[in-house]
Amino acid sequence: MSCCAAAIAFAGSGLDRADHIRSDPERLAVLKSPQASLLLMDGLAPETGEDGGLLWGRLSDAPEDAELVFLGLRHGFGCFAAVPLMGDTSPAYAHRKSWQAIAAMSGEDMAIYGCARSLVDWHARHRFCAKCGAPSVLAKGGWQRNCVNENCAAEHFPRVDPVTIMLVEHEGKLLLGRQSRFPPGSYSALAGFVEPGEAIEEAVAREVLEEAGVKVRDVTYISSQPWPFPSQLMIGCHAYADSAALIIDRTELDDARWYTREEVAEAIEKNRESTSFFPPPPQAIAYHMLTWWLAK
Repeated sequence: MSCCAAAIAFAGSGLDRADHIRSDPERLAVLKSPQASLLLMDGLAPETGEDGGLLWGRLSDAPEDAELVFLGLRHGFGCFAAVPLMGDTSPAYAHRKSWQAIAAMSGEDMAIYGCARSLVDWHARHRFCAKCGAPSVLAKGGWQRNCVNENCAAEHFPRVDPVTIMLVEHEGKLLLGRQSRFPPGSYSALAGFVEPGEAIEEAVAREVLEEAGVKVRDVTYISSQPWPFPSQLMIGCHAYADSAALIIDRTELDDARWYTREEVAEAIEKNRESTSFFPPPPQAIAYHMLTWWLAK
């Protein structure tokens, strides 16, 4: 059993990514027609209408020297986004304007915005070659950057960072934790980046042991979520622990504790009126993982 990908925020875009067009400069040039759409953004924040939907303009609305990323096709016409002057690596909770807009968006608009944000942010932060330091230029419609130094000519591709996020179960209870940046009373699944040379299962086991001192086994996959702050792939997993004893790393977590099925159900049902803990927001995969666990 797995979470429904279509119900998870930032997944389920209706755009045709049209990979076969990205490498064809002539076809890309044709798509930059008067009918082409430009996703309107304020830096990395989305521009939205009165109905909460994304606002689209024309390519003429983009700054004259802006790099344009090809997002895909909609109704046969090209959709683009302009690369802003500056990127941003601050965490998701720091982007209040974006989250206010996201809360009113449809699922499809969230997916389009999430993809666009990740792409243009990456371009804004990678204008120079990581190999030789020379300038780099947009290629393949924005799904690649090439170094302009002929002696280097390195090719660079949009970065996606894999992160494991896991529900750890022991005798019918779930292990949840909180970080200092969380709102008071909020708890969520433990999470951490996958390190080089590490399998997903190994990352789950290492992160849980490091953060909570718990050894886990029988790691299984639940679902995944693209997370555009700045560009992560959240990999939802479930694992079992043989012991409930906790050794909390206070540099990683403020607290961690075990919650019963009844406490998790109350948190999901009552949200901010819960007496057990406050759950993650519905836009986060952790919320869907908790509902998955209650239903399994």
